[in-house]
Amino acid sequence: MDFFIPTALAEAPAAAPQQGDPGSFFLLMIGMFVIFYFLLIRPQQKRAKQHRAMVEALGKGDEIITSGGLLGRITEVGEQYITVELAEGVQVRMQRNAIATVLPKGSLKAAEKE
Repeated sequence: MDFFIPTALAEAPAAAPQQGDPGSFFLLMIGMFVIFYFLLIRPQQKRAKQHRAMVEALGKGDEIITSGGLLGRITEVGEQYITVELAEGVQVRMQRNAIATVLPKGSLKAAEKE
């Protein structure tokens, strides 16, 4: 009668998967945070600090480039806002934080010749 009923072979129970050491997981997470800090967070904080210092040092007569790409000369400086002369007789008022770069003196005259 063995013919019709296949013999059931018992398999050994599957071994439980190996559990990793929890300490190594935390070390890996700390290592990832350190990498993110030095590659992403720290450089961004450094750029923000440099921009803040540049904005605080703005003065009348400085030649600047705005975040929108406009070139001009600062005519008035206030606590939160500055007035920028973009062309002769054309002045705009904008936030101090909208300044992207301070140009060396004489840059506007060189740009006008181009």
